[in-house]
Amino acid sequence: MNSNDNSPLVFIETYGCQMNINDSEVVASILKAHGYEITENIEDASVILANTCSIRENAETRVWGRIDVFRQIKKQKPWVIVGILGCMAERLKDTLLDNDKLVDLVVGPDAYRELPVLLRAAEGGQKGINVLLQREETYADISPVRLDKNGVSAFVSITRGCNNMCSYCVVPYVRGAERSRNPETILREVQELIDMNYKEVTLLGQNVNSYRWESQEGKEINFPLLLEMVAKLSPKMRVRFSTSHPKDLSNEVLYTMAMYENICNHIHLPVQAGSTRMLKLMNRGYTSDYYLGRIEAIRSILPECSISTDLIAGFCTETELDQDLTLSLMKKVGFDFAFMFKYSERPDTAAARKLPDDVPEEVKSRRLTEIIDLQSQLSEESKQKDIGKCFEVLIEGESKKRSEEYFGRTSQNKVVVFPRKNFIIGDYVFVKILKCTPATLIGEIVNE
Repeated sequence: MNSNDNSPLVFIETYGCQMNINDSEVVASILKAHGYEITENIEDASVILANTCSIRENAETRVWGRIDVFRQIKKQKPWVIVGILGCMAERLKDTLLDNDKLVDLVVGPDAYRELPVLLRAAEGGQKGINVLLQREETYADISPVRLDKNGVSAFVSITRGCNNMCSYCVVPYVRGAERSRNPETILREVQELIDMNYKEVTLLGQNVNSYRWESQEGKEINFPLLLEMVAKLSPKMRVRFSTSHPKDLSNEVLYTMAMYENICNHIHLPVQAGSTRMLKLMNRGYTSDYYLGRIEAIRSILPECSISTDLIAGFCTETELDQDLTLSLMKKVGFDFAFMFKYSERPDTAAARKLPDDVPEEVKSRRLTEIIDLQSQLSEESKQKDIGKCFEVLIEGESKKRSEEYFGRTSQNKVVVFPRKNFIIGDYVFVKILKCTPATLIGEIVNE
């Protein structure tokens, strides 16, 4: 460690989902409270932490590539401490610690409070490991250090873990059982964001709809009630949430969204497949008809709501008929956008133990391409319908392509690019949509 530094500098690299981003902010808060400082420059750091994801194989492959980079840094600076945090740490603890003496720390998602102690042990030459999953840990008392650059949008975790046990998914094994966070601490954290002039908050959970908290007085707070409580804190704070599980998305949630203008008109509702046979093998807990019924409810109660989804191509035993049913469901729903993946078997899941990964790789690739091509068409059609309309947009930053333009998102979570005029990041503006690309709406501010 560089003795000229008053405080040891920590570089945190985050992979994977929004939950991991929020976890990195919790880690930053814990370490700052113990005398560490966060740096954005890996070259300055005496501690390098990678917060990892195990959801898909390529996410882990990327981290192994980064570990090779860390190895080179450690060769030049042997005092640098390297730690692997999060889901990959939970899943591959022994492999990581045995990896050529590169990794000094392996810390799972429920053990971040132990980081200061483990770091001190690592400074003394000991390996640090804690991957125990805790049924109670929600980090409810910790105010995360916001690592985002724009100061406009933030994430607040409302649940941790998952009880759904989808057969393809590793999350319950690396993040543990589902537990809900005390609503008072959620409201406190959102109020802190309002006080810091943030304009948007996303409530996070593997399945936000199953949020449940019972007070000491016996009053139960479910997700629709929590959503309402957050929305009422400030009409100027946009509220989003992710992710919704179709089997738990109630009409009560939809009516709550309809009641409050600051709850955004977007629902991410992963379907994964359009075939009921596939959904049963995936242990999703609903049929394709049930899913379409939820879509019908959204369209009825929230006609302006956009819908996005997740889709898996090539799950175990998938046939051409199953693929056709997925494409058919996509057309029926008309998803506004989607996250689409080839199935990759994750060790220790029910699918890995009980189902054959028998769809050839080239067939998976072809089916994924068919899904992507159809979704590109659906996404463009969705954006074409917005041309000529006017939307309230929250300015999030400069356009990547042109510094004289801003980008922001509509309530429906669609990205809009427009000339900046005299507004600043964090302003709400009304933008008229003039044209679009398959990925982006293009417009002009009409406030003036």
